Amino acid sequence: MTQQVRAKKYLGQHFLKDKEIARRIAESLPLSQVMPVLEVGPGMGVLTQYLLQNPLVDLTAVEIDRESVDYLHLHYPQLKVIEGDFLKMDLLALYPDKFCIIGNFPYNISSQIFFKVLDYRDRIPYVSGMIQKEVAERIASAPGKKAYGILSVLMQAFYTTDYLFTVSEQVFDPPPKVKSAVIRFTRNEVQHLDCDEKLFRTVVKTAFNQRRKTMRNSLKPLVPKESSMYVDSIFDKRPEQLGVAEFVQLTQMVEKALKENR
Repeated sequence: MTQQVRAKKYLGQHFLKDKEIARRIAESLPLSQVMPVLEVGPGMGVLTQYLLQNPLVDLTAVEIDRESVDYLHLHYPQLKVIEGDFLKMDLLALYPDKFCIIGNFPYNISSQIFFKVLDYRDRIPYVSGMIQKEVAERIASAPGKKAYGILSVLMQAFYTTDYLFTVSEQVFDPPPKVKSAVIRFTRNEVQHLDCDEKLFRTVVKTAFNQRRKTMRNSLKPLVPKESSMYVDSIFDKRPEQLGVAEFVQLTQMVEKALKENR
């Protein structure tokens, strides 16, 4: 594909130039029926071309860069393109039913993209795409690992996460300074957590903000240290030692303690 769009640093643009990797990303969505698919940040369409070839993909692309939008209109006239910021989109207005998300995601907003996916999790059965390798490892990490963190817990609460493959920095123009990875999320069967889900997010984020401390110390900003809840042995652990179920249990305890302290 002829380079006609200038990569813009402020948008975190690194254009994938390896067509085999683009094909593998496009094939990573395990579709069994025709499904609306939203591609985030298509750039010059190296991934788009393979998605358009799939009869099960009803493709729409969202692109914030005007130069890329013009390029896509010229080279893929059959493609539905929305010029805009994915993070500001009302996805319910665009998709009344279920849809999937795919992309070579801008690394500087990948975490924000996944937080938005969580907000629409009941509409999104699959997400697949390329992100920074370190972030992919973090999301897919099991409890007890150094990489395990906020996104690991929040995404794994509602999605099965699969680290698919690693991608060299040399297949991009311009090459990023980090390696990349392709990751896939598959919606699990959890409809609602057995706790206040907003408080769950707060507990997870507060815990990992001081990840080297025990839960007894890291949760003090939420519940005063005098609270009787801290006698439980779960507070002897550090946040990376706790799975989703234990964070749900913690959230229940925090909620109870907050009500008692009112």
